Amino acid sequence: DKVLAELIEPYEVRAAKLREFLEDVKPSLRYDIVPLADPYGPSVTDPDLQCLVVSEETRRGGEAVNKKRLENGLPELALYEILLMKDPDHSQNEEEKISSSSLRQRLLGTLLRPPRQDPALPSCPYVIGLTGGTGSGKTSIAKLLGHLGAFCIDADKLGHSVYVPGGPAYERVVATFGTEIVNEDGTINRKALGAKVFGNQEQLKSLTDIVWPEIARMVKEQIREADAQGNCRVPVAAQGWAL
Repeated sequence: DKVLAELIEPYEVRAAKLREFLEDVKPSLRYDIVPLADPYGPSVTDPDLQCLVVSEETRRGGEAVNKKRLENGLPELALYEILLMKDPDHSQNEEEKISSSSLRQRLLGTLLRPPRQDPALPSCPYVIGLTGGTGSGKTSIAKLLGHLGAFCIDADKLGHSVYVPGGPAYERVVATFGTEIVNEDGTINRKALGAKVFGNQEQLKSLTDIVWPEIARMVKEQIREADAQGNCRVPVAAQGWAL
């Protein structure tokens, strides 16, 4: 039930890092590294243990160990508490305590294994769909991918362009919803159109049935353009179509 459990390092890697740390601190130190199959490990069963090193954030765990030892008929361990330095790289999205969850947070976006060659996937273009509510970061991610060489398509902008005068959906939208949604300059009054469709599922479906297929067609056209230009990464920023 750990957060980002798939990013937990294998036991062998973690043991090797601990071994390197212990040998760096004191090469003559004698130690055993034991995998823990439960929250307590050998601390509640080993009669030879005398002391448990804890920190402020793990003291409660040490007290739980002693409680378990007493239940098992073993003497309590001396709890030696050490002070931990604050993490200088701690970010606001990470836990306050020093834990592996902070490391996993930093591993987000890291390649976990080499890319798998799948003959069922087209080699080019590779289309990425970005979706989410307002403020979820679609624009920021699209800009980042654009800086990396991707060809970006904004489905919202295409949605607005399909019903401008001369656009592929203009005539059908006007015919369906009436000339009262048309401004004096011939453009569609988005507020007037919105008043007709929002809150009315049938009217909204009529509008999306006209507009969405045109948006999809234009997206496909732009993907073909990107492919012709040699752009193999195509993020499509698509929250759906908005008025």
